[in-house]
Amino acid sequence: MTSTEITSSVRYLNPPGACPAQGLYSHVGTPDGKLMFIAGQLSVGADGGVVGKHDFEAQFRQVFSNLGDVLRGLDGDYTNVLKFTTYLVHSQDIEKFMKLRAEMFPQFFKGDVFPPNTLLMVDRLVKEDFLIEVEAVAYIG
Repeated sequence: MTSTEITSSVRYLNPPGACPAQGLYSHVGTPDGKLMFIAGQLSVGADGGVVGKHDFEAQFRQVFSNLGDVLRGLDGDYTNVLKFTTYLVHSQDIEKFMKLRAEMFPQFFKGDVFPPNTLLMVDRLVKEDFLIEVEAVAYIG
């Protein structure tokens, strides 16, 4: 298979309702229109600006709101998520992250079983004001 064939079999999407991308990327890549690789979502408002500068909780809520917007734009929701990867800038925010997840995830998933999550600490994100980024893999059949 040539790289052209590989490229032509992959689609890149920016679903309706998604916030503006913060660089040269699309919000979603899909090989088959069902398995969705969703770019890391940041605390970005509809105007493209940072929401919740220096406020981890505000950023957490905005990130998951943006991820929800992308999922809805794909005709899905959180129950379609297979896996999360979470990036935090400050290890001091891990406890806040766990608390907010415990508060919000039962609403997203309607139960007490949740998708796998890999949590990573990084030096910084694309803009220094961002404290958290969450990417996901979803299956929307």
